[in-house]
Amino acid sequence: MQTNSHKSRWSAGVTPYAEMGYYRPDYEPKETDILCAFRFVPQEGVDPEEAGAAIAGESSTATWTVVWTDRLTAYDHYQAKCYRVVPVPGTNQYIAYIAYDLDLFEEGSIANLASSIIGNVFGFKALRSLRLEDMRIPTHYVKTFQGPPHGIVMERDYLNKYGRPLLGATVKPKLGLTAKNYGRVVYEALRGGLDFTKDDENTNSQPFLRWRDRWLFVMEAVHKAMAETGEIKGHYLNVTAATMEDIYERAEFAKELGSVIIMVDLTVGYSAIQSLARWARKNGVLLHLHRASHSTFTRQKTHGVSFRVLAKWMRLAGVDHLHAGTIVGKLEGDPNNVRGYYDILREDFIPADLSRGIYFDQAWAHMPGTMPVASGGIHAGQMHLLLSYFGDDVVLQFGGGTFGHPDGIAAGATANRVALEAMVQARNAGRDILNEGPEILARAARWSPSLRSALETWKNVTFDFESTDTPDVVATPVA
Repeated sequence: MQTNSHKSRWSAGVTPYAEMGYYRPDYEPKETDILCAFRFVPQEGVDPEEAGAAIAGESSTATWTVVWTDRLTAYDHYQAKCYRVVPVPGTNQYIAYIAYDLDLFEEGSIANLASSIIGNVFGFKALRSLRLEDMRIPTHYVKTFQGPPHGIVMERDYLNKYGRPLLGATVKPKLGLTAKNYGRVVYEALRGGLDFTKDDENTNSQPFLRWRDRWLFVMEAVHKAMAETGEIKGHYLNVTAATMEDIYERAEFAKELGSVIIMVDLTVGYSAIQSLARWARKNGVLLHLHRASHSTFTRQKTHGVSFRVLAKWMRLAGVDHLHAGTIVGKLEGDPNNVRGYYDILREDFIPADLSRGIYFDQAWAHMPGTMPVASGGIHAGQMHLLLSYFGDDVVLQFGGGTFGHPDGIAAGATANRVALEAMVQARNAGRDILNEGPEILARAARWSPSLRSALETWKNVTFDFESTDTPDVVATPVA
């Protein structure tokens, strides 16, 4: 960045961000500050501390030159402060720790929080790349949000299901079925032993499958399966639509039909999600969020926004379910990071742990937890891994692992249910299910043709590709 020879905070011309007060290594973050950890690569010739100051400035009050109107404000109060810049060993990357005064943010607004922190700075020329790794959201700000409409504990009470993960499946093929055939698929899966079935992210209201027609057949299937099994069942009815008026119309119809749960896509936007979360609490309907589009900004390891940040935002915004990775499935996800995502969604206090990508202690002040959803390329033969990695408070969602069963949809669902119950029973008896899992499944399969067929069909299926992505790296721990 070009600079002049003047050093005063109020000198005319182009003044370095650090000299304007945005780099403050002596700053002690307040308990009420929002803290951010940004991973960045500065352009050649740009000092890392100046780059960190620029991130703080451009995500709070600064522009490229001194403006006299700063004199009309308590500018020092409103400036974000880059209080630490740490090199990442073995790379050309740095981590900038930045503190933001709580007064910079509107209460209870994810849209304002996102616009403030990531609204403009990611296009800044002085940076080759920039990634928001994590945020510390203080209790003072957490308390301005509703959070999940119901949360994990209340969801289990609604469903009367305890002591095990929940089982789900996404209808396949996601597009092309008629409304009646779609309902038949749902019925077969639910009567076979699943707790939930699901619309997929792009199952909305296409010409071949209008939403109202689909839901009439789907809810008939749900009620029939409940009557036959004596269990509460649900189908994630996707209310995603072009306008909020359409979204509310679909949500209201879902409630009228007796659905226990609805679904919305991340693509509807933060404000729409918060509005629907309020509707869900008022109307006693669970809210499932599909993270459609998230990988466009979460997957790259040096630019964008980490999924752990999105997970925090969505717990604040208020969703009961959120897809959060599988470790063993077909979708990209580092095992330690994925465990960190699950902690963020479920726990009341999460300590800093750089091995899981968590840069700050995070307290949720008893905000209800969001149920993580493991979905994407999983099957019954992985049940011991899924239960070991994720525990009970998770929805294990098998799409192809239900609908691809050679003996049909109901058999696929039964295979999943038998595998789960065998593994839970073994775990509760003190067995080491992580290491003994295959043996436990094989023994259960002797008495279940559905599970036996599933294990035989998918015994060699894995999604272990050699990754070409930049590996995840972490900064030197905070002292």
